[in-house]
Amino acid sequence: MSRYLKRRILTGLLCIIVALCFNFILIHAAPGNPIRLLVGEDNPDPELIAQLTEKYGLDKPKIVQFAKYVGNLLKGDMGVSIYTNEPISEMILQRLGPTAALAFTAVIIAAIIGTSIGIFCARRVGSKLDGFLGSISYLFDSTPSFWLGLMLILVFASTLHILPTSGMIDMRADHKGFARILDIMKHMILPCVALSLTIIPYYFRIARSSMIQVMGEDFITTLRATGMPEKQIFGKYVFRNAILPTITVFGIQMAYLVTGSSIVEIVFSWPGMGSLVMTAIARRDYPLIMGIYLVLSISVAVMMILVDLVYSVLDPRISHSSN
Repeated sequence: MSRYLKRRILTGLLCIIVALCFNFILIHAAPGNPIRLLVGEDNPDPELIAQLTEKYGLDKPKIVQFAKYVGNLLKGDMGVSIYTNEPISEMILQRLGPTAALAFTAVIIAAIIGTSIGIFCARRVGSKLDGFLGSISYLFDSTPSFWLGLMLILVFASTLHILPTSGMIDMRADHKGFARILDIMKHMILPCVALSLTIIPYYFRIARSSMIQVMGEDFITTLRATGMPEKQIFGKYVFRNAILPTITVFGIQMAYLVTGSSIVEIVFSWPGMGSLVMTAIARRDYPLIMGIYLVLSISVAVMMILVDLVYSVLDPRISHSSN
């Protein structure tokens, strides 16, 4: 098990390094100049452009810029924003908490509901209810999250006036302690629902297909032939084997939703990573974009390691075969 964990950690570190190199190349190869955007397109001052270009090291060769960036990373320095001159680490940490709270809540709800419905339908394949729920899942899967968010705002905020339109807290109320937590939860309902409804179909289809596949295996037929109760077969053999693909999807979505919930966050003015990503890209803020994608690559690597560990616990053959 220890060798298995070490290999997964080494693989994760390698993925982060490769992602760091590709991100640097692609970001700096994209059209646009952050300094020209900073000073303005109308009558830019050449001297000011030259000074700012030198200040942020953009006048040096790309390999020198990359080496300096990596050297600063090893010291724990992610650099400063070209536009705000704030430390990148502080900017990301301020936005990471709200995004993590929203993403984690949405994925947990989607995983529980989607997997439960998928298992329910898998045990009733071909029924009218199975067809109806399958059609509903395809409907939400094809629905854009931003449109769904706007419809939720129109119905529950603008028409019924029972939920807030946007933001994370009520700025006019000075909530403290538990009241503040309740206020955040109230503001989280609509963006969380919008995000969950577009994710549930993935869990539904994966859980349903996995259950059907496992229930059709020969060893399940053999267990039934021996007279083992259906409840015991399902709990001990079917569910444990069928849940593995769901765990994989859960890990991937948790990693990518750190920056992947951008559209929903923008629609609901949620103070997370969404607006920060869009702003950084629009401004060509190289250090900030690099920092955001570094956090994304780290989150993907960490979640994949955790998924592998859960896999090895649920199915010990995986860790043994890797030794």
